[in-house]
Amino acid sequence: MIRAAIISPLALAACDTGSSPEAGVLPEYRGAETRMLDPTILAVAVEMSGPVAEADITAYARCVAARATREQDAGFARHLRTNLQEKGGVWSADAVYTISPSLPRGVAPIDAEVELATCAENGIPTV
Repeated sequence: MIRAAIISPLALAACDTGSSPEAGVLPEYRGAETRMLDPTILAVAVEMSGPVAEADITAYARCVAARATREQDAGFARHLRTNLQEKGGVWSADAVYTISPSLPRGVAPIDAEVELATCAENGIPTV
């Protein structure tokens, strides 16, 4: 399943993603894609530009992963890995998560409902 979103800078005017906008320039969420690698492994790819910190792009990936987890009727995810890249002012993240209907073992499981609420509070898109 592929999801994409392009959010205009005006739509982000009220958002706080954790970065420090320089001279009124806000980060731009350039889109996201998700795909299931198998029934329990979710791949997420996201892009951002503007004043972006690593925490911003990884938060965007988590938000997209939380939405995709709910769409798969699973309640939880567990982060496996994220590769980050910056090229020409565009940041990209390629992340992989396991998803499951019950709380997974391991470090820092993600409760999809809680994560989606946090994303909404911070104005981070989930698709």
